Amino acid sequence: GSDDCTLKYEAADKGAVVIKQKTFYHKDAIDLVLQELISEKDGVIKSTKDIWAVGHRIVHGGAYFNKSAIVDDDVINKLEQCILLAPLHTPANITGIRACQTLLPGVPEIVVFDTVFHNTMPKKAYTYGIPKKLSEKHNIRKYGFHGTSHSYVSKRVMQYLDVPVEESKVVICHLGNGASISAVKGGKCIDTSMGFTPLDGLVMGTRCGSIDPAAVLFLMERENLTPLEADRLLNKKSGLLGISGVSSDFRDVEIAAMEGNEDAKDALEVFKYRIATTIGGYITALGGIDALVFTAGIGENSITTREGICEYFEYLGLKLDKDKNNVRNDEREISADDSKVKVFIIPTDEEIEIAREVKQLLDK
Repeated sequence: GSDDCTLKYEAADKGAVVIKQKTFYHKDAIDLVLQELISEKDGVIKSTKDIWAVGHRIVHGGAYFNKSAIVDDDVINKLEQCILLAPLHTPANITGIRACQTLLPGVPEIVVFDTVFHNTMPKKAYTYGIPKKLSEKHNIRKYGFHGTSHSYVSKRVMQYLDVPVEESKVVICHLGNGASISAVKGGKCIDTSMGFTPLDGLVMGTRCGSIDPAAVLFLMERENLTPLEADRLLNKKSGLLGISGVSSDFRDVEIAAMEGNEDAKDALEVFKYRIATTIGGYITALGGIDALVFTAGIGENSITTREGICEYFEYLGLKLDKDKNNVRNDEREISADDSKVKVFIIPTDEEIEIAREVKQLLDK
């Protein structure tokens, strides 16, 4: 619905296409994508009949889904039950599915969940300290998110390590406007920073991350906030935006900090500190660490953030090579040759992970 709706598209061996066209509905936007895929000039297929399936990234599978699924009425019904768990994402996910069903009738729609990768967490990691009857009644537990990213990166980093997959101990930092960290042992997630919803864990662009629940209750009473208003405060007005007062965009906060804005400096230090202490906890859970990996927008592009986080772990013999680290959006090892812990930048590729998952499900 915004005036600057933009489709950016680039097929292999062809030039980039940028189309600015105001679209009011998901269906119109998806139709625009489909028209580019079959266009004579820039397309990669002759007809939409060449499309075998559509993969949808779904943030929250709740207690209903422990694997990807082919969409039917039952799946849609269960997704609707998950709306309260991810109100910012799930309604749009369902709308996108409906749009594809209309535009591509008969083509399988597959939902791939961000929560599935974290299903291997042990009970001690995902259990909250509330009455068991309530947690079971309402399925309240840590679920974890960014799973498609963590899954892709955890597989990719193994190509650089000299240890067998089953013995590997890796911490993955997915740092973007939304941010999460996972502890991956033997290729499986044993803990992650996001919780029942994507609000938990690290300080993010507009999300507060972990906070004393009593502070929320205190604010609701003193500021006379409804649950919906409190949710908006914690999800939309907090994090880097709330601390800095500048922006939710990490780049803007960095610039403000360099120009001397003390609140922006504080926001960056809180961001790095929360990441470092979470990593430290996961090293304990893993019983050591073979590799620390940075991915997503901030993780792949912020040189100073990676350096600032790694400084916390010099006591472990982790040494960053500043020349290797002086790069943006590149896949490489950035630790020094004599570092006892390897450090990598691995650009995430959630799309290929979804495509692989879709193909695997169709092959079955």
